[in-house]
Amino acid sequence: MSDRPVGPTSPKARTIANEVRRRIVEREWRQGDRIPDEADLAIEFDAARATVNKALQLLADEGLLDRRRRAGTRVAVDPVRKATFTISIVREQVEQAGMVYSHRVVAQRLGPIPAEIAARIGLPEGEVLMHMRAVHYGDGQPFQFEDRWVNPRAAPGLETADFRRLNANEWLVRNAPYLRAELAFSAENANRRDARLLRTHPGQALLILHRTTWNDLGPITTVRVAFQPGHLVGTENSQNRDYWPVRRSVAV
Repeated sequence: MSDRPVGPTSPKARTIANEVRRRIVEREWRQGDRIPDEADLAIEFDAARATVNKALQLLADEGLLDRRRRAGTRVAVDPVRKATFTISIVREQVEQAGMVYSHRVVAQRLGPIPAEIAARIGLPEGEVLMHMRAVHYGDGQPFQFEDRWVNPRAAPGLETADFRRLNANEWLVRNAPYLRAELAFSAENANRRDARLLRTHPGQALLILHRTTWNDLGPITTVRVAFQPGHLVGTENSQNRDYWPVRRSVAV
C-alpha cells in the first residue's frame, strides 16, 4: 500500500473539494472529462490557486481525479477509492490505552546499508545511514520493537536529535513530513533479538510491519516493527481521516 499523508486542510479547500466531488458524483463532469484549470476554478470559487490545488489533490488522493503535469486534470476513468493513512505516534497509542509510556534506545550508529535495505529504499548498497534499534513500552512491558534506518539527507536536524529523550518515531512524524509511503504486513517467527527485546521466546509468531517513507529529498526512513504477541491492526474511516492505528488486543 502506498499513498500520501493526510495534512491540514482549510475549510475553503474542503468546500471546493465537496463541490467538485458533487459535480463528479452527479455526472456534471463525466469520467475522462477534463475539468477547468486551477486558475478558472480559483476565479469561480473566489479562492487562491494554492487552495484550489489542495482541494483537487484531496480528490486525486481519493481516486476521483487524474492529475498529470501539462495534461491538466481529468475525472478518473473507473475511479477507485484510495486509502490514505497517517503514521501513528507510538507514545500516544500507549497513553490512549491507559498505560504509562517509556522507550529505550538499544543501539544507534551510522553504518552502511545492506543489500536488502538498499533495494527497499532505492539507494546504493553501502550508503551510510543512521541505524537505530529501540523498544517502546507500556507500563514497563514491551509494546513494540523497531529496527530503523534513517537517511540524514532527507531528515535535516537528525544529527542533533536526542533520541533517548524523544523517540525516533515521534521525532520523524513531527520533523520529516513524507510525500509517499509504502507499508507491508507479514507474520514471522521471532528471532533471538525479537524474543529478547519483546520478552517472548524464539519462534513465537509475531506481526511484522515494514514501512518506508520518502520526501522530495529521497527516502526518509525504513523501519521493521515487531509487535508484541496479541497485537491487532485496525482501520477507521471517516470523512476527514483514514488511518492505520495499531493497538494492543485484550487477552481473555
